[in-house]
Amino acid sequence: MQQHVYHLSHIDLDGYGCQYLTAQCFEKIECYNANYGPEVTARLAEMVKKIEQDKFVQGEKIKPLILITDLNLTTKEGSWIEKEAIRIGAKLQLLDHHATGANAAERFAWYKLDTTRCATLITYDWLQTHYGFDKENNLTRIVQAINAIDIWVSDDALFEYGKVMLGMISGAREIGRILFPDQDRAFKLSLIDAAKNRVDEEDAPIKLDDDLHQIKKSFFIKTKNDTKDNLVAYYVTDLLTIDKQRLTIDYKGYKGILGYNVGNSSLIGNACMVANPEYDFYMDVNFRGNFSLRSNNKMDVSQMAAHIGNGGGHPNASGGKIDGYKDSFVYADVRKFVQKYIDEKINIT
Repeated sequence: MQQHVYHLSHIDLDGYGCQYLTAQCFEKIECYNANYGPEVTARLAEMVKKIEQDKFVQGEKIKPLILITDLNLTTKEGSWIEKEAIRIGAKLQLLDHHATGANAAERFAWYKLDTTRCATLITYDWLQTHYGFDKENNLTRIVQAINAIDIWVSDDALFEYGKVMLGMISGAREIGRILFPDQDRAFKLSLIDAAKNRVDEEDAPIKLDDDLHQIKKSFFIKTKNDTKDNLVAYYVTDLLTIDKQRLTIDYKGYKGILGYNVGNSSLIGNACMVANPEYDFYMDVNFRGNFSLRSNNKMDVSQMAAHIGNGGGHPNASGGKIDGYKDSFVYADVRKFVQKYIDEKINIT
C-alpha cells in the first residue's frame, strides 16, 4: 500500500517552506494552501473530497495522510477533520507553532504544537525523524533562515537573509493563487529553491535581493527572453487558454473567459483575446468585485461594463464593479456567482 500525502499549509514563507520540504520527501503528494479563517475549512473539505475520489479509483492501494502545517485549528475544525479522517481511513498529522492552537493541541493526539520554532523547522525535524529525510542536512541552512525570520530571531546570522525571502514570497503575485494554485505554488517553491542555492554566498541577502528579478524571469521563460511583464502575460495566457472550458462565461450570446484576481488586464487580457479568437471578451474580477473587460474588436465591452457594473471605458477596454459581490475561495463558486449575476442583469432589461 502506497502512502499518498495531502498537505495543507499556510500562504506565507513559513507555510510554503513546509511544502518545499515535503515535496522533496514524498513521492506521492498533493498540496493545498489556505489563509486563516473560512478558507481553512474550504480547503480541508476540498482535500477530503479528493481523497474520496482517489480511493474510489485506487481502492485499498492508497494510504492517505492528511498533513497540516503552519495553521492552527479551532477545536471545532479539529473535531470535524478528525471525524472525516476516520471516515475515509486517513491518518492525520498537524505541525504548528502558533500558541492560539493550544486548546486544540491539548485535545487531539495528532496535533503537534511547538511555540519555540517555526513550522518549517518543526516539519524538517519531523521528516528527518520519521522518514529519514535529508540525511546529509543539505537543507539545514535554508530552514534556519526561515526560522530566524518567522519567529523573529534578529541576532541570528541568517535573519537578514530570511527577511529578503519573506518579501520574496509575499511579493510573488504574478500567478493567481485561487485560479491556478498548483502553478502559483510551483513558482513560490522555485523561489525558495533559488534562495537555498544562494544562502551561503558572500553578502547573501544582497545577492538574493539583486538576483530576484532574474530568478522570477527564469521561471517564466520558455523559449526566448523578454521583459518580465511580457513573460508573465504569455505564461498566464497559456494557462487561461489550456483551461478555458472551465473558465467560460456568457453575456448575451457573446463568449468570454473569466479570470479571478489575475490583474494586469491590459497585457494578459489582450494577449488572451489574441490567443483565443473564438472568444469575444475577457473578464477579470478581483476579490472586491471590481472587474476589467477586454475585447479584440469582437464586441463593445464598454456597453457590457455599463450594463452589468455601472462602469464604462472604451470598446475594447472597460471596467466596473459587481454590486453585492460575494467572494469565494473556490473558483467554481466565483464563476457561478458572476454568471448568475450577468444573467439576472440581462433578464431585468
